[in-house]
Amino acid sequence: MRAFLKTTETFAPGALSLPGRYYTGQDVFAAEREAIFASHWTCVGRAEEIENPGDFFLTRIADESVIVLRDDDGHARAFYNVCRHRGTTICVNDSGNLSGRLRCPYHGWTYDLKGRLMAAPLMDEVPEFDASAYPLHSIPVEVCEGFIFITLAGQPQPFAEAVETHLANFRPWALSELRAARRIEYDVAANWKIIIENYSECYHCPLVHPEFTRKVHPRSGRNDGVEGPLLGGFMNLKAGALSLTRTGARCGPALGTVAGEDLRRVYFYALFPNMTISLHPDYVMTFTLRPIDAGRTTVHTEWLFPKSALAQNSCLPDEAVQFWDGTNREDWTICALLQQGVRSRSYRPSPLSSTESLPAAFDRHLLRALEAADGLSAST
Repeated sequence: MRAFLKTTETFAPGALSLPGRYYTGQDVFAAEREAIFASHWTCVGRAEEIENPGDFFLTRIADESVIVLRDDDGHARAFYNVCRHRGTTICVNDSGNLSGRLRCPYHGWTYDLKGRLMAAPLMDEVPEFDASAYPLHSIPVEVCEGFIFITLAGQPQPFAEAVETHLANFRPWALSELRAARRIEYDVAANWKIIIENYSECYHCPLVHPEFTRKVHPRSGRNDGVEGPLLGGFMNLKAGALSLTRTGARCGPALGTVAGEDLRRVYFYALFPNMTISLHPDYVMTFTLRPIDAGRTTVHTEWLFPKSALAQNSCLPDEAVQFWDGTNREDWTICALLQQGVRSRSYRPSPLSSTESLPAAFDRHLLRALEAADGLSAST
C-alpha cells in the first residue's frame, strides 16, 4: 500500500489537494476498505434503532454485511451476517425484530441473540459435533453518547482513545438524550473523501450556499480540532439568526447545558473515518458515510432533538430539515461535479486556500492511516 503514497514531485500533504487516483482508483478504494474501514471504529447508527430486545438492523462495512442487535440482557451486539454451517446470509431484511433468535434460511441452524448456536438439525448424527464451537462470529461493538460504533479489526485501537475521548467534547449537547426526528439517506455520486473535505471547509459557501451564508459568517469562527481524527470548529451566527433553520429562529429548546457564546454558534466536526456532527443550539445533525465504490457514497443523515421535546411536540424538526436538505443537496451537486473533474487526465493537485486547512489535515490523517497499515502488513 505504500505505492499509494507516492505522488508527483509538487504534491505535499497539507499544501495541495490529493492526486486524482485517490478519488477514482478502485485499487486505492480497496486499500482504504482494508486499512481504514475494516480497521477503525466506525459509526453505524443510533442506539434507539435497537431499543428493545431482538431489535436489529443490517449495515455494511468494508464490503461485509453486519447484524447489529439488542440481546435479551439489553446489550448491543454485532455479528457477521454469515451462518457457521455453510456461510449462508442469515438476515435479509434491513431491520426488524428477531423474536429471540436468528435462523439460517438454508438448513435451519438457529442462534440466540448472544450468537450461540442453539439448534442444528441432524447434527446430532455427526460424531463429536459440539454446538458450542460454532457461535456466530462476533464483532466488537460500543455505544457512546447514543451512537453505535463497530470495528472489524482483530486488535482494535482502544475505544476510549479512538472515539470516547473525542465525543466527550460534546457533552453540553447531551447527545445521549437525543432521538432522531427525521432521517434522509442520500446517494451521492462522489468519493467519500470528497464529501468529508467539502464538509470541512467553507471556501465554497458564498457561491454554493447563498441561504447558508445569510445566516452565518463563514470566516467568523475558529477551528479547535486541527489535527488527528477529530477535525472542526465553530462559526458564528449572524445577527437575527438564532439557529440554522428555514426562518433562522430556533426550532426547539436549547440542548443540554448549552449556554453563553455557544447559543450564538454552530459547531461542525468530522470524526474519522465516516462521521460528521453538526451541533446547533437546538438540534444536532449527523452524517454517517458508507462508501459504495470509488465514485459513490451513501450519506445517512439524521436530525436529533431531545426525546422529551419530541414527546411534548415542543420542537419543529421540519424547520431544520428543510434548511439542511436544500443545503445538503447543493453540496451533493458540487461534490458530483468535483468527482467528474478529478477523473480528467488534465487534473493535477492544486494549492489549497487558507480556509482549507481542515481538508489538508484530513488528507494527512488519511495518508498516515494508509502508511500505518502498510507498516503492519510488512511486519506480519
